[in-house]
Amino acid sequence: MTKLLDQGIEAVRSLPAERQDVAGEVLLAIAGQRRAGYSLSPEQIEDIKIALVEAERGEFATDAEMSALWRKCGL
Repeated sequence: MTKLLDQGIEAVRSLPAERQDVAGEVLLAIAGQRRAGYSLSPEQIEDIKIALVEAERGEFATDAEMSALWRKCGL
């Protein structure tokens, strides 16, 4: 295991369980292993990275944006 990967795993251990699961899914996708019959594409992994950074900055969709999305999805 590389030093950087070891540091990353140690950092992830201090995160809440939900965030640890996301990190685990990303690692499994990178390793090419499937979990529950699904693996993430490289584009999805990049989208997750962007979303996590946005969440860390507190950037979330507004109620109006979510309502528009639900309407678009027919819900």
